[in-house]
Order: sequence, then C-alpha cells, then structure tokens
Amino acid sequence: MKSTKYLILTIAAAVLSCYSCKEKKKETNETQPETIKQVTAKDILGNSDYLAISYGGYRETTREVQPTLEELKEDMRILSAMGIKILRTYNVQLQQAPNLLKAIKELKEENSDFEMYVMLGAWIDCKNAWTGQTPDHNVESEQNEGEIARAVALAKQYPDIVKIVAVGNEAMINWAESYYVQPSVILKWVNHLQDLKKQGELPNDLWITSSDDFASWGGGEETYHTEDLEKLIKAVDYISMHTYPYHNTHYNPEFWGVPEEEEGLSNMEKIEAAMLRAKGFAMNQYKAVSDYMKSLGVDKPIHIGETGWATVSDGFYGPEGSKATDEYKEALYYRHMREWTNEAGISCFYFEAFDEKWKDANNQNGSENHFGLLTIDGQAKYALWQMVDDGIFEGLTRNGNPITKSYSGDKEALLKDVLVPPTKEEQAVMQ
Repeated sequence: MKSTKYLILTIAAAVLSCYSCKEKKKETNETQPETIKQVTAKDILGNSDYLAISYGGYRETTREVQPTLEELKEDMRILSAMGIKILRTYNVQLQQAPNLLKAIKELKEENSDFEMYVMLGAWIDCKNAWTGQTPDHNVESEQNEGEIARAVALAKQYPDIVKIVAVGNEAMINWAESYYVQPSVILKWVNHLQDLKKQGELPNDLWITSSDDFASWGGGEETYHTEDLEKLIKAVDYISMHTYPYHNTHYNPEFWGVPEEEEGLSNMEKIEAAMLRAKGFAMNQYKAVSDYMKSLGVDKPIHIGETGWATVSDGFYGPEGSKATDEYKEALYYRHMREWTNEAGISCFYFEAFDEKWKDANNQNGSENHFGLLTIDGQAKYALWQMVDDGIFEGLTRNGNPITKSYSGDKEALLKDVLVPPTKEEQAVMQ
C-alpha cells in the first residue's frame, strides 16, 4: 500500500509539473512579441498589390513653401485609399522628403495597418547647374556629395520605410541641358552606396538604382552605349526607366496621328486607337531597354520610374499642337499602363499623384503643372471618378475640401474638351 501510494503521488507531481511547464511556455509565447518580417524592395517591386506613384505634394507656385506635416499626412491617407503603397520622391535638398518620412512613420504609429514605402531620390547635378553660368557636363556639382550623404542618413533612420535609393533623376539624358552629368558620375555614387551595403552601413536589401529616360539606359541612340553605362547597368539592383508617349505626340508623332485606314472611325474610336498606340509606344521603349541590357549579358528587373499624361496644355500638346491633352486621354493611358504593368510584373511609378503648379510657375496652363490624377484642391480627375463613386475617398479631404469629381461629375461637359488627334495630312501641315 505504501509503495502504491508513493507511486500515485509521484505521477501526480509529474502531471502538475508538466502542466506548469505548458502554462509557462504559453505565458512566454503570449508575452513575447511576434517577429514581423520586414518587406524588401524585392518583395514590393513588380507586385501588383503594391501600386507605385510619383509624389511631390507641393501646393504653391514655389517650393519655398513646403508641404506641412499635416498636409503630407492628408495626402498619404488619400493615396493609401487608392491602393498606393510605394512613393517616389526626387531630392533631399529640401524638407519635403524628410518630412514625408516622418509623416509616414507617425501614420504607422497611429494605425498599425497603414503601409507605405519610399523610393528616395537623391538629386544629381553637373558643375554650374542652375547658377546662370555655363553648365559643365563633364564635371559634377560639389553639392552631390552632401545630397548623397543626406539620402544615406535618411535610409538609415527609416529602414522600414525607405526601400530604394535612386541616384539622380533624368541626370544622364542630354536634353536635360541645365544639369545633366556623364554616366561615370552616377556610377560613382551607385558604387558608393553599394559599398556601404557591403560594409553594413546600409541594409543589404536596400535596392540602389538611377531613374532616367529610356534612351539613357541604352534604349535609344547608340551614342549612349558607353563603357560607363555598361558598368552602371551591372552595378544597379534594377533599372528605373522613364517613358513619355505624351511628349512624343509632339517630338516623335508617327504613332499618334490618325492613319488613313482609321479616318472612317468615330471620333471616340480614333481617340481610343491612338491611346492604344501610345501604350504600345511605351512598351516598345521598355523592350528596347531590355534588349540592350540583355545584349550585355545582364538580366535584372526593369521598372518604370516615370510615365504620365497631362490634362491641360496651352503649348505643344494642346489645341494648337498635337491635341493630346485632356482628362479622358489621361484616364485611358492610366488604365492601359496599370493593366499592362500589373500583368507583366512591372512597377509603374505613375507621374503623378497631384498637380503641382511650381513646375511652370509663370504659365498656369503649362502642361507640367497638370500631370496629377488629382487637382491641387482635391478634385479627382476622370481617371479616378469610379473611385469617388465607390466611396473610397469618403471622409478624406485635401486643402479642406472633400474629394469630389472634376467637371462636377458631368461627363458631357468633360467630353467637350476632348480633341481628336490630327490626321496624317494635318500633321504634315503642322510640321
């Protein structure tokens, strides 16, 4: 009896001990925070769940008036509602980018479900750029070193937000006469950032690129096919290329005018056919860059760092020019580009989120001021009308205004401003 009693007590003690261990383990698991996997550039670029857009946020005719922290948050809420999760910025010379990162951080602290990442741009210039002196395109600006240092500091400070650093914006294309540099300058700073990654100074999964015109990446004239460009293509983590069929409706309009076989179509059919050709034009420029890259024995991602379509123009693209400009055509182009790039696994940093009137401050109707999907005062252009109908902007404002449809939602009024592309005969007269 004594041995049996002792055995029972021993078993009971073991059971209690086991239960106690399980409770402690459960308690430990409940109190320890789960390790959250940080997404990387590789995870989000080319992922249609992470739509991308170019963002400035300036609301006045000068960048001396910087968007406030609250204005930046206001814009982030609007873009997040649209499904945007990656923003592209252009420089860290001004406070816009640092304040934007701070705004995103605070929004994440306010709401753990808020998700937004940044492709941080570092502006690169040649010597004497923007000074009134003759630009020296073979020597870089002494300002570049400080710009790169500021970008590095922000990438370190906000590693959970900054997933990409872009060295320069259209900094190698020769038509950027005010400031362009040689590819060797971009290569120097890309290599510098890649070295910082190797040294552990920057996150290893931070992607480094440069964002430039398709021609600068070898997709155009052979004059760009240099040894330094080859080295640059091999040095970046991916290629960020720009394509603008909109501008080519004036500069290279072969794809744009109504061909003879389409002259019998209705006006809307002519417009829709022209916009499909515009999409094809962008796709061909993408392919040209891809073909050149692969000819070098390189195979890495190519994403679209910029493309867009303006809605107002009193110049080359307006009623007296290529007749390319209006909200209806912007909506078609936006839809075509999103459909193509989402299906193809390409990120498209559509240009741009909101109109910005500082770009052509002396000409209110200049096209550069009107590339936004929303106006400065918060009107959603035709491309976003369905989102307004779906209520995704409910409760959101810009400059104190609720998000409403442009043209007060009157499609007939909008269509009155839509112009049919010129025939080939009309194009010949314009030239």
